Amino acid sequence: MINWINGQTNRFKCLVSHDGVFSTMGMAYSTEELWFNNEYCDISEQGCTPWNAPGGFEKWSPQNFVEKWQTPTLVVHGGKDYRIPLSQGLSTFTALQWRGVPSKLLYLPLENHWTMRPQNSIKWYKEVLNWLGLWTNPETASAYLMNHKKGKKQGCVLTFSIFSEPRSVK
Repeated sequence: MINWINGQTNRFKCLVSHDGVFSTMGMAYSTEELWFNNEYCDISEQGCTPWNAPGGFEKWSPQNFVEKWQTPTLVVHGGKDYRIPLSQGLSTFTALQWRGVPSKLLYLPLENHWTMRPQNSIKWYKEVLNWLGLWTNPETASAYLMNHKKGKKQGCVLTFSIFSEPRSVK
């Protein structure tokens, strides 16, 4: 939803795209949740597929509105989110970088659609609140944009793998 909103309006100071969809068509072919596809169909077309009703998929696909993206966006994605695959988050971040939109990627490789591990949850809140604080404070937002326009692109990839996979204790 956030990625679609980014292509429809610029009234927000910043956005946070948490496990968001970039391409509805790509999403339809890569999720294990077949019922997700119904979100892109008219009510009369329930059970539609990308090949028999592509119009709804195209109409709601954020990738079709990237040329309008201009709102600073924090992209958050979990590496074990099988409903919305990592490629959706990476595509979002890449599109923002190509457009020159201030953006940041928080990748949590051991998290799924929800950030459940306590340390990762704390990191999630810190990153989100810092992002919101940066862009809702006129002074810090202005300083960031001045550096951004001078070619000091500050988009970056943050990788956090705080926990390894659970191990049995002997």
